[in-house]
Amino acid sequence: MTKLTETQTIILSAGAQRPDNIALPLPKGLHGAAAKMAVTRMIERGWLQEVDANLRRGEPLWRETGDGHGTTLVVTAAGFLAIGVEPTVDKTLPAIREHAAKATPPKLPTQRAGTKQAMLIAMLQTAEGATIAEIVAATGWMSHTARGVISGVLKKKLGLAITATKVGGRGSVYRIG
Repeated sequence: MTKLTETQTIILSAGAQRPDNIALPLPKGLHGAAAKMAVTRMIERGWLQEVDANLRRGEPLWRETGDGHGTTLVVTAAGFLAIGVEPTVDKTLPAIREHAAKATPPKLPTQRAGTKQAMLIAMLQTAEGATIAEIVAATGWMSHTARGVISGVLKKKLGLAITATKVGGRGSVYRIG
């Protein structure tokens, strides 16, 4: 069984019990940036699917698309499996598949040439890798900023596999695996 946070478990379990497996409303106290982050991660993992909301049936809105329509969140088959529930094959799963087929794939971040981030990625792709001191010297960042970019941007946002190994005389060397 997949390891879920308490919030993820609550969202998926509640959605699995609702009509049409709609994951909204979110738990009390979860709103703003925290809600967006939690839902985004669950969509990335395939546990939730963003589908067009049927306003005539009163489906709750997750977000407005700007063209007068809105979307809602539905628990997917992978979401059912993540909480250890066997997905039921009924009208909701074919609807999810139909919406998923129509949906456009998520936009992947594009890398601009000549940026410090591009320079950092190039440094980490070499066989020698780079230490925090070398990254600081090349970019002009503070050491905590360099570590934050590696952890937050490269690992989490871009999904790159970064490894850190201790090398005698150099310290911790970071590489893209």
